[in-house]
Amino acid sequence: MKASDLFVKALEAEGVKYIFGIPGEENLDMLNSLIDSNIRLILTRHEQAAAFMAATYGRLTGKTGVCMSTLGPGATNFVTAAAYAQLGGMPMMMITGQKPIKSSKQGQFQIVDIVDMMRPLTKYTKQIVSGDNIPSRVREAIRRAEEERPGAVHLEFPEDIADENTDEQLIGQSVVRRPIAEEKAINRAVALIEQAKNPLLLIGAGSNRKMTCNMLRQFVDKFGIPFFSTQMGKGVVSETHPNYIGNASLSANDFLHRAIEHADLIINVGHDVVEKPPFFMTQGGVKVIHINFFSAEVDPVYFPQVEVVGDIANSIWQIKERLQKQDSWDFSYFMKVKERMDAHLLEGADDPRFPIYPQRLVADVRKAMPEDGLICLDNGVYKIWFARNYRAYHPNTVLLDNALATMGAGLPSAMAANLVYPDRKAMAICGDGGFMMNSQELETAVRLKLNIVVLILRDDAYGMIKWKQANMGFPNFGLDYGNPDFVKYAESYGALGHRVDSSEGLLSCLENCLNTPGVHVIDCPVDYSENDRILNNEIAKLAKQL
Repeated sequence: MKASDLFVKALEAEGVKYIFGIPGEENLDMLNSLIDSNIRLILTRHEQAAAFMAATYGRLTGKTGVCMSTLGPGATNFVTAAAYAQLGGMPMMMITGQKPIKSSKQGQFQIVDIVDMMRPLTKYTKQIVSGDNIPSRVREAIRRAEEERPGAVHLEFPEDIADENTDEQLIGQSVVRRPIAEEKAINRAVALIEQAKNPLLLIGAGSNRKMTCNMLRQFVDKFGIPFFSTQMGKGVVSETHPNYIGNASLSANDFLHRAIEHADLIINVGHDVVEKPPFFMTQGGVKVIHINFFSAEVDPVYFPQVEVVGDIANSIWQIKERLQKQDSWDFSYFMKVKERMDAHLLEGADDPRFPIYPQRLVADVRKAMPEDGLICLDNGVYKIWFARNYRAYHPNTVLLDNALATMGAGLPSAMAANLVYPDRKAMAICGDGGFMMNSQELETAVRLKLNIVVLILRDDAYGMIKWKQANMGFPNFGLDYGNPDFVKYAESYGALGHRVDSSEGLLSCLENCLNTPGVHVIDCPVDYSENDRILNNEIAKLAKQL
């Protein structure tokens, strides 16, 4: 069999459904091998967008998303998305081409050491030097990508190797069960929880697995321990649950942080240090139980006293079966915090001012989206507002990046979400800055006949940085820019363009777009002028009164 045919067969055996990317000369054997494959090639307009789509596919399915590029500049365009998948714990494989490695006659033209370049950004990076190596390399790459903690992997496939013939056979997947936590660790955790007076549960990104979600819900229902989440843990347990007290969207000084200060034990499930710390440990302060697939990475603000390492769902189940509900537990202060937090989240939800204010924006998006709808956030100051104010009913319905926190991923993520879940509503929420970084993918979305809504929050500036600039007492400088007419811009790609011209008009526009097939782009002016007052000052002042 031709080596490129074997490579495609190996991907098929792994259950790969899509390859996102832009082929080059060095991928033509691979491209030809895909003609008769059941794997669908999704041609994009930029390699970065292709890799963002592959990473989001991995995040939503737990299976490895695959993307492909040529050598040199095509491969270097994968770098940001590789870091996005690696830090965000998303299984993703990058396949890059390369010039012939046995008898190249083009010197160093377009040659970059991509394997070494990818080493600090991936779990696994290899050049395939023989067609006979393909089955083992593909199997190992996929295994590494999906193994806890998931992440990015990379294979370089030179064009002369792709053209080889090989008799090698595919390697089947092995049956693997994740190791479970040791009994003594479970017993220590149970003892610490039973001894606590004010235990609090934290749900992080690593908890976002199907079995873990189910078991955590059972745990919360059985014991009534209040819980909060990190940004990437949103929706693991429904945020409509009566024991949910908030999201750690701000680093400090929110109502939620008063609850954290009051806790004498935090049961930290699935937290990953790549996210901004949801709380800070101090010597002699709150005790912490670390429950995760892997042991804790200790730093000056995180040094848990007990670690329960193994499959999270099984660990929670073991604790649930041994733990006895204690009469000494006191959650009254946590419920007081919840009441005040919930009330504050409602403030501004019907603010009539225009350009629209963030509180009204988030409230209207929540009203328009069905419970299982997916919002895919790019990166900007609005991410904090959505993390804090938007209630997530189900896991993976709020896709945001609180690890690399890159701009440009919102639109490609919504496109991937619509491919994975064509019967569910998908909305990209982007600042005007982040949208323009991969706006060319509107053509891809239209060509694929996707049904997505792209909500552009226009403030004609890099709003997140302006907020920080104001908070540091610096004058407004260097962060404003111009924008195209987004309605005409959308229409030039064959998408449907809309413009919001009043706060009252946003909700009806969202509902119309969500219920009309096609690619919709909404230009929505937004006013961030009160970010500093509310997020940095007002919340902190009110929280101190608790």
